[in-house]
Amino acid sequence: MVVRQVPVTGEDGRPPRSLRRQFGGPASCRPVDSRDVPSPVDPTPPATGPSPAGARPHRLDALQQAAVAGLMRVAPVADELGQRFTAAGHELHLVGGSVRDALLGRLGDDLDFTTDARPERVLELVEGWAHSTWETGVTFGTVGVNRGGLRLEITTFRSDVYDGDTRNPVVTFGDTLEGDLGRRDFSVNAMAVSVPGHKFADPFGGLDQLATKVLDTPGTPEQSFHDDPLRMLRAARFVSQLGFTPAPRVVAAMTAMADQITRITAERVGAELNKLLLGAHPRAGLALLTQTGLADHVLPELPALRLERDEHLQHKDVYEHSLTVLDQAIAQEEDGPDLTLRWAALLHDIGKPATRRFEPGQGVSFHHHEVVGAKLVRKRLRALRMPKSMIDDVAQLTFLHLRFHGYGTGAWTDSAVRRYVTDAGDLLSRLHKLVRADCTTRNPHRRRALQRSYDDLERRIGEIAAAEDLARVRPDLDGNAIMELLGIPAGPLVGKAWKFLKELRLERGPLDRDVAEAELLAWAREQGITPAAGAAGDADGQ
Repeated sequence: MVVRQVPVTGEDGRPPRSLRRQFGGPASCRPVDSRDVPSPVDPTPPATGPSPAGARPHRLDALQQAAVAGLMRVAPVADELGQRFTAAGHELHLVGGSVRDALLGRLGDDLDFTTDARPERVLELVEGWAHSTWETGVTFGTVGVNRGGLRLEITTFRSDVYDGDTRNPVVTFGDTLEGDLGRRDFSVNAMAVSVPGHKFADPFGGLDQLATKVLDTPGTPEQSFHDDPLRMLRAARFVSQLGFTPAPRVVAAMTAMADQITRITAERVGAELNKLLLGAHPRAGLALLTQTGLADHVLPELPALRLERDEHLQHKDVYEHSLTVLDQAIAQEEDGPDLTLRWAALLHDIGKPATRRFEPGQGVSFHHHEVVGAKLVRKRLRALRMPKSMIDDVAQLTFLHLRFHGYGTGAWTDSAVRRYVTDAGDLLSRLHKLVRADCTTRNPHRRRALQRSYDDLERRIGEIAAAEDLARVRPDLDGNAIMELLGIPAGPLVGKAWKFLKELRLERGPLDRDVAEAELLAWAREQGITPAAGAAGDADGQ
């Protein structure tokens, strides 16, 4: 295997003169924004395998190498670390996703390195230089280092063998950079830059594939996915995050091996699905999961939405509708990706397959699909080991997403508005976005009518909120006042009285204290509760 190692800086630390002539001066040294990337000379991606040896690099090739040089210039921590390893006779390379993200101009504070030094030697080399270290990954050859606010993970060259039944590798340390890169998931993650030498290594054509936004594996995808089936989900995640297109052979292998994903733990699957949903193009990633059959194993409720439609009883394609709602919900996000909103948009209609009925002469109905859907949401997200708070929120949004429909009839009282706000609680802003996103009708008149109705609802919420604290609707009497008025001790009876007053508050709005007390005493009499003589008398005398 030949590793293409090209110096991307001269002795002065700047790009070679030839690059400066071709691409300009200091601007060529900065990480490249994707909007600056020129179109490659040959837009047709290679169907399989690495780029042929000696192939002429794209114009992007040199430009992106200069971008790596710029990254190294402004990241002295990497060079400092590399100098320590070089002085001790070891190699150190920035590697994998860190190189990929640097080339895309999106590198964060986490840097991944690979080295020929064994973990115990790595710990010796960073002693006195690292601000802190952690050894949770030492079993797999990884030493964690914190320096200057950067999180560095340094992993010994690996040459693992997998048992074929589980994801568990027999950890074997390697001796070459080529061997380490060859075991990585995708070619765009199999590039490296040496530090401090800044030599670029790309044995599998990752840079060409990055330029053409193609996702392919260093070796055969079958071997890669056999080693770790989670890589199939990672393929869909990179489609979502980076807008890449998987090579045909990758799609074919994902389809043929989809059932292998059952070897992976629910926690790892759930984490990948979250990353996919948080990407810039989640619809494309989800479509790939559905197309290859992976969704049948990790998110079966999604392909189940592809309901057959009777030619006489047409209803919208629930699968496509759900993906469109996801797109429209994302378009309303204000402070970055909202994972809870995105899950709710994707799953809000998963109760429809179980509730679909063909009504004679009336078309298709999905009565109470929001109730069934909320239960299915809980079941699926629990199976994916999602946090309880997020499960509760997504289920509640699913349960409430139909509440708005019918508002346009004018039947909603102020009491109904209060209940809508109270039931939504902290989710009200997300519920607004979900309901608006759920309008996917192609009828422009119906779309405008629904938007006007929801605009009116939000206006009414604002008006009532201006007069009342809708965010914190509470009974007009607290528990202590209830116990004092009725002369009862703390216990279930106080809770029942509190719920009665809460319902009264929702129905009639804020009440004067004497009115609330009179209503509570009347309720107590209906319940057969006789207030203590002093308590009732004191209340009447106030």
